Amino acid sequence: METATALAIVDRIAASGARRVVFTGGDPVKREDLGALIHRAHRAGLEVALSTTGDLLTAAFLTEHAAEIDLVSLPLDGASEEVSRRTKKEGHFIAVLAALDLLGGYPGIDLKVATPVTRHNLADVPNIVRLLEERAASTPNRLFYNVFQAFPRSMDQGVAWESLLVSAAEFAGLEEEITATPHRFHINWLSHETLDRLYVMVFPDGTLVVPAGSSFRSHGPFLEVADLDEVLARADFDAAKHLYHSRGWGKQDGAPVT
Repeated sequence: METATALAIVDRIAASGARRVVFTGGDPVKREDLGALIHRAHRAGLEVALSTTGDLLTAAFLTEHAAEIDLVSLPLDGASEEVSRRTKKEGHFIAVLAALDLLGGYPGIDLKVATPVTRHNLADVPNIVRLLEERAASTPNRLFYNVFQAFPRSMDQGVAWESLLVSAAEFAGLEEEITATPHRFHINWLSHETLDRLYVMVFPDGTLVVPAGSSFRSHGPFLEVADLDEVLARADFDAAKHLYHSRGWGKQDGAPVT
């Protein structure tokens, strides 16, 4: 996507009355114009969140753009390299810890760690929580944790979901185990039911997408949508659920992250 198109999409998002924009991917840090997009969104009054793999985050990037970033989200699939490499490339675990250390130098940025729960890490999530407890005790940033039930939805048609998915009962049991004790940080639990039709996305080709069930439903070029509310209603977007979760975090009110 060309920079001019991406900037126009940011402008349209701001004009729609949205409160925040999340730059995600892949990894948005790979875009050479990410700084310009962040600046445009910030100037438009949007809260700016960056969802990155962590291994491309640099001190130089943060020195230049940290003042306009409200939240950075990092994926963590395990509490050790051994567990992490079951689903992530070698070295990703260390890269995320290094990114958390780096972000500690920018206390104005909230940190969110996100774990997709699969059969590869179901038993390790309590260890991730313990790791984050240690981090929360020393980091100057606000720290939050998203735990979500991995959804059978991917652009990669070769994903062997039968070896990954955990049941609703297993996910609920994990939540019950973790929430039995208090924690230093807010934990948000996102089941399949919660994730369904929760988000509105604009894909790299500029199309408007509402993830629903196991599919990414496209609703045409975002910049060509004349009536966004009408399109979202036709898409069966769950506006009430989205509003509930979107109010869960914000720099303006200091509430927990979702």
